[in-house]
Amino acid sequence: MKSIHQFTVKDIHQNDVSLEQYKGKVLLIVNTASKCGLTPQYEQMQELYDELKGKDFEILAFPANDFAGQEPLNGMEIQEFCTLNFKTTFPVFDKVVVTGSNACALFKFLSNKNENGVVNVSPKWNFQKYLINKNGEVVDYFLPITVPTASKIKKAINELLV
Repeated sequence: MKSIHQFTVKDIHQNDVSLEQYKGKVLLIVNTASKCGLTPQYEQMQELYDELKGKDFEILAFPANDFAGQEPLNGMEIQEFCTLNFKTTFPVFDKVVVTGSNACALFKFLSNKNENGVVNVSPKWNFQKYLINKNGEVVDYFLPITVPTASKIKKAINELLV
């Protein structure tokens, strides 16, 4: 089975980042947006990140403008928005497309069971969450309305951290 470690993505500064650097870490990958009713989830993402700091866990945020144009910002504007409004310290990557034929390779992988072996659900809206184990394999997903601090997300993460 393939893993997310095969992908290289752009960070907010347009630098290439190999996801291989996250080997051995449990990941929550989230497509985000700054002008969405769910945008306050950034705060809960940071709360979860702080709670699990020091463990082998990372949150990777991928801003996307796929849903109702709710991510009008670009590059450092996104980083500044996250930092100023939600004091985020987890990695925020460059804006990507997460749905349809133009979706970036990572989100095509995350949402296609033929590629990831488990999940066959593309993002339904901003703040869809994909849970990745330490081997870079997709193990589950959570719909946008499920807040990052929900007990079922925490339980799933903690089971993978053991």
